[in-house]
Amino acid sequence: MKKIVFVVEKTSDGFSAYALEDGVSVGTSADSMAELKTNIVDAYNSYAEMEGLDEVTVDNIQIQLDIPQLFKFYNEINASALGNRIGMDKTLISQYVNGHKMPGQKQIARIIKGIKDLGEELSSLELA
Repeated sequence: MKKIVFVVEKTSDGFSAYALEDGVSVGTSADSMAELKTNIVDAYNSYAEMEGLDEVTVDNIQIQLDIPQLFKFYNEINASALGNRIGMDKTLISQYVNGHKMPGQKQIARIIKGIKDLGEELSSLELA
């Protein structure tokens, strides 16, 4: 089964999500990302039951965030420091983070690679 993409947005009191797929009218909200994933599965499976579709598990859903949402959700990531790390002008990454400019696929890949590389580096550390 192909993954069903849900666009997730940070709200003032939690998170909201809606299905990106045409013809799938499913949306939900929650206080945390873990709760949101559970609610997405429950909401989609209620829809699937009414439409005669296969039910899904959390493994069948894909969470999609845009760059501004990513930095709102993971506010621990300093955009300016990340930009410096990946060689991206701090003004440009700031424009992406604040939604003033939309990055192309190449720039998104560059940002995500920088975040993943940092995560791998951090996960390999041992502290004394």
